[in-house]
Amino acid sequence: MSTDAIVVLKDDHKEVRRLFRAFEKAGDDATQRKGQLVDEILALLTVHTYIENEGMYPRIRALLPDLEDDVLESYEEHHVADVLCLELEAMSPEHEHFDAKTTVLIESVEHHIEEEEEEWFPKVREGLGRKTLQEIGAQMLELKKTAPRKPSDPRARKSAAKAVTA
Repeated sequence: MSTDAIVVLKDDHKEVRRLFRAFEKAGDDATQRKGQLVDEILALLTVHTYIENEGMYPRIRALLPDLEDDVLESYEEHHVADVLCLELEAMSPEHEHFDAKTTVLIESVEHHIEEEEEEWFPKVREGLGRKTLQEIGAQMLELKKTAPRKPSDPRARKSAAKAVTA
């Protein structure tokens, strides 16, 4: 497994996109399956945003000050996703807003992923050497081992709050 920070994040992106497609293909009468998929999505996104907020973004802010605006935008996009994740965690799959709220989460996260992969990651790769990206990636993989798995976990909420007040 690569410890390159960008590879680590892209691997998460692939997995979350796979879950998004499964949700979208589940069908209107697949309430239980959609609930299970959303649980998996929430766990993955909680870990992913946590390792970015705690491992990637602070290092990029310190090492590449020209990317400050990009990092701040990413924190805000995470904040939007965090709010939706918290609401979905508390919501039953039978709730009339469940599918709509999940669709908004999917659209928001896909926009974030697209910006990261097409615009931000190339700037980061250009600005940092392979060794630094591997160090950041190794740190994120360590964070992933003990990262919160639920949006309501106080550590996830603290990470999210710290990110938007940094």
